[in-house]
Amino acid sequence: IHSFSQENDYSRIPDNRVKYYQDFMSFKGDNDKARLDFFIHVPYNAVQFIKTGQGFEAAYTVTVSVFDEEKKNLITEKIWNEKIVAISFELTTSPENFNLGHRSFELTPGVYSIKTSLLDKDSKNEYSSENKVIIKQFTPVPAVSDIMLIAKRTMVEGNSKIIPNVSRSIVTDRDPLSTFFEIYSDTVSKFLAEYEIFDEKENSVYKSTKEVEVKDGNNQLFNDIDSLNLDLGKNLLKITLKDSTGKVYDTSVKSFNSRWVGVPITVTDLDKAIEQMVYLAAPEDLTFIKDTDSRMEKAKRFVAFWRKQDPNPADEYNPVFNEYYNRVAYANENFTSYSLEGWRSDRGMVMIILGAPDNIDRHPFEYYAKPYEVWQFYNLNKQFIFVDYTGFGDYRLDPSTPLYGDLYRFRY
Repeated sequence: IHSFSQENDYSRIPDNRVKYYQDFMSFKGDNDKARLDFFIHVPYNAVQFIKTGQGFEAAYTVTVSVFDEEKKNLITEKIWNEKIVAISFELTTSPENFNLGHRSFELTPGVYSIKTSLLDKDSKNEYSSENKVIIKQFTPVPAVSDIMLIAKRTMVEGNSKIIPNVSRSIVTDRDPLSTFFEIYSDTVSKFLAEYEIFDEKENSVYKSTKEVEVKDGNNQLFNDIDSLNLDLGKNLLKITLKDSTGKVYDTSVKSFNSRWVGVPITVTDLDKAIEQMVYLAAPEDLTFIKDTDSRMEKAKRFVAFWRKQDPNPADEYNPVFNEYYNRVAYANENFTSYSLEGWRSDRGMVMIILGAPDNIDRHPFEYYAKPYEVWQFYNLNKQFIFVDYTGFGDYRLDPSTPLYGDLYRFRY
């Protein structure tokens, strides 16, 4: 019997930490062109650090390639290197620390396909993203630029410096929704700026209007929306520029995720996140969380459940909450098949409940057997066999190695 097995040490399977966030924003440029600003936010714990005489260093290369809409022609490309220096190991693993990169492109208004990639120089891991980006036409005026979400504003040598919120994640029970945008005008005038927020079901959940005075040329506007009472999940901010009679001149929109204090950034769909609790929560807990017509109450019950699992409630960061949904995200990324989401699959179930196996022995090509994998957990003295009965990557847990009893309990 000829067997082609592949052994892997999965004792350090990476969690599904976000490798990088990115955002694209277009503003009025010169000579009928637009300026496209690209921002990349790289969490420290998404790249590999090495110890140096000064502490710890990580290095990576960013590539931004701008193609036409059909991806037939490369219009422009920028490649640059970034280095992060941390004085302690603790800083390298903190989910709060990140490095921010920025480049600008001068482009004609239109639709573009933009590929971005990040190459970790030490691990050699590469991550990429392909995006459709619409660059607005800023004529006729008055016109409104794209919206930038703001993480922080500081003063540097008397000048205001903006740190953008590239992740577009807002802790709405703690922080305001801070925005920056530009209005372009050819005259001095007064307009009304209408701010409206829609939830993922397209219901309007917030609306306010402010009078703005503009001059001839470029006008920079900042706005904070405080005390937002939003559900967990996706939202859309719409800014409409109109006059006192209600005539609309231009609009601009920006999507963002509403989070609550302590909730992992990977949780963007409340109903889905509640379904995914099945490997930890008791049936009565799930029934209690779901048994309300109010989404806000449902979100509060969801957060309250996870607060009870927190080993250190005094700390805003809940490691159990984050680890659970990191495993869910990893399962979705690696075990999703044509018919099943990764977290619902047998491999996803075992990964979420027990964590990463110490070793995986893969057998993808067997002459006299279906493809299978053997997952080994040394500390449990257990192994689990998964068989791809259909040949489409839908691996099922073999009945000879069931997951039951005390094993069927989430282990942090």
